[in-house]
Amino acid sequence: MVDIPAGRFSAHFEYGTPKRVPSDKFAIREVLAADALEVAALDKPTIPEPPRHGAGGVDCFACTADDAQFLWTNEHWRINTLPEPRPLFHVWLRPREHYEELPDLPAERAAELGPLLARMEAALRSLGDVGRVHTHKWGDGGAHLHLWQLIRPEGMVQANGVTLPVWLGALPPMPQETWDAACRDFARAMARDGGTSHR
Repeated sequence: MVDIPAGRFSAHFEYGTPKRVPSDKFAIREVLAADALEVAALDKPTIPEPPRHGAGGVDCFACTADDAQFLWTNEHWRINTLPEPRPLFHVWLRPREHYEELPDLPAERAAELGPLLARMEAALRSLGDVGRVHTHKWGDGGAHLHLWQLIRPEGMVQANGVTLPVWLGALPPMPQETWDAACRDFARAMARDGGTSHR
């Protein structure tokens, strides 16, 4: 294993001073109503990092949840979302077994991942009113490996690219019946090519 010095990627940052990000940087100009974004002061790194929820499979929701709590399942994978509506429809893909990072997946599960993400995107696009589907891997909250797919509604070009998650906190949630219908239609679209819809 390579001996990587602590702070290799963070030692050059200035800590404790708020920053301003000009609106022409990193595609945020489509989100801001001002010429810059005020960013909180950066804290010094916390080493070791605090454990994530479900680390090591302990008290892990994704490991212990019944299949009925998911939208779609098969022998090795499960897909869910939140029961309460959000502004933008999104789903999470999780392996049934507890793996925490992509390199932890055995070769068989890793080989299934690309085709399954493509199926998910096709199922999301089949819902209609979808301009783009963005695939993300964020795992700072829960330790059980999960990949997001988040839709950008058709024509909502102001939310292009990396700004899309910002709008999740700024827009009102969709009506419950719209959310529930999207859950049902997505799950059934996935099940057409195998697996089980739980909606």
